[in-house]
Amino acid sequence: MPGLRNLFRTPWSSDARLDDKTVLITGANSGIGKETALDLAKRGARIIMACRDMERAQAALKEVIDGSGNQNVVTMKLDLSDTKSIREFAEAINKEETKLNILINNAGVMVCPYGKTADGFEMQIGVNHMGHFLLTHLLMDLIKRSAPSRIINVSSMAHTWGTIKLDDINSEKAYDKKAAYSQSKLANILFTRSLAKRLQGTGVTVYSLHPGVVQTELWRHLSGPQQLMMRMVSPFTKTPVQGAQTNIYCAVEPALETESGGYYSDCASATCSNAGKDDNVAQKLWDLSCQVLSISWDETPPQE
Repeated sequence: MPGLRNLFRTPWSSDARLDDKTVLITGANSGIGKETALDLAKRGARIIMACRDMERAQAALKEVIDGSGNQNVVTMKLDLSDTKSIREFAEAINKEETKLNILINNAGVMVCPYGKTADGFEMQIGVNHMGHFLLTHLLMDLIKRSAPSRIINVSSMAHTWGTIKLDDINSEKAYDKKAAYSQSKLANILFTRSLAKRLQGTGVTVYSLHPGVVQTELWRHLSGPQQLMMRMVSPFTKTPVQGAQTNIYCAVEPALETESGGYYSDCASATCSNAGKDDNVAQKLWDLSCQVLSISWDETPPQE
């Protein structure tokens, strides 16, 4: 399994500070999102924890403040399965925040039973891709004004099994929960690639990553045999703290200041699938995403 061989190597570490920086993390109430929030709070950043479940968010907020000693941490409600919630959240951020230096699109759903978002998207493509695509679009002006700034999209090695079904993006003709998850994670990588091209010269850099096979609540929708398999390999999986390291690496590593559009794993540059490098599909996914979200994202990539 890719990445397992690196679990026990000397971990990446950095004493980089984020004083006077603002960081927004989606899905920050548990798992690697919460651990990322805790680490970046210790580095002095203002942390905005964007969460769907505000009761759990309050408990996570206390953990992050107590664990970091940083009082400049807040929670805000964000439901990525509802574009109305995303627009209200982004409006509040744009009104209340003077800068946004790091956006970490971390929240996600995994191999869930078939369901649809409030706007009719299949849940996994809707939350994992469409929700973050819209959120990033709505916050882009603020992110640009805050440059140098970074956008981090949490993908997965599952993207290697993914195919973008442009004619059935919502899996309405046939639904396989693992295939739909892989499609959404491939979409994260293609979005990163497209966005990086469009942001050349702006001071905004973009990264996608595989956090590792992490022991988180995302496992809750796995079937019996899959749960058994994950329990068998669990000694070789990552804890949320370990899983958060590549998030943190992409957020703070100075060497990445001149890189954009790449894919990372185990705190290092990694190779994504050939499908993740397909600029033709990436452009078609970009156009489709804008169409179904009823937005116009005017930035165009520079001419080769």
